[in-house]
Amino acid sequence: MTEILILYYSQGGAVRDMAQLIARGVESVSGVKARIRTVPKVSANCEATESEIPVSGAPYVELADLEECAGLALGSPTRFGNMAAPMKYFLDGTSALWLKGALINKPACVFTSSGSMHGGNESTLLTMMLPLMHHGMVMVGLPYSEPALSTTISGGTPYGASHIGGALDDKPITEDEKKLCMALGKRLAETTLKLSA
Repeated sequence: MTEILILYYSQGGAVRDMAQLIARGVESVSGVKARIRTVPKVSANCEATESEIPVSGAPYVELADLEECAGLALGSPTRFGNMAAPMKYFLDGTSALWLKGALINKPACVFTSSGSMHGGNESTLLTMMLPLMHHGMVMVGLPYSEPALSTTISGGTPYGASHIGGALDDKPITEDEKKLCMALGKRLAETTLKLSA
């Protein structure tokens, strides 16, 4: 069974929900399984630490999860047009994988959620791609052959799946956003199988 890692950080829950939808898209492809992981919060307080096992949700990611996966979906909320600090902190610690070339030629996609329509979704998706490209990964986006990409009035970009959560992060994921999350997962799984062959 080919495994795809779905790695996310979520504070309000929207990115976690998107990760679940992407996993459904991944697992709609025969022979492919999703492995869902998250990253812990970071703190400026040196004594503040997270427990080794999250209270709820997905387990914390380990470098082995990245090395063992055949593909990667990476998700983070938008923070001033960029990924959230916990995701960046984790990625900054992946140099050992870079030195081994462990991620070269593995396909990857990105997804995000912001508080407003112009809250930095596209810049976040683009900047999330940069460390993955440094690792030699092959980026997968959403083509305009996906009908929801042309009809959405909320999230959705050719760079990856996105969601507009509202200032209070209380807007549910729209039907178009759901379709695009699942389409992205499916496309990532299909691309992973083709590249693995």
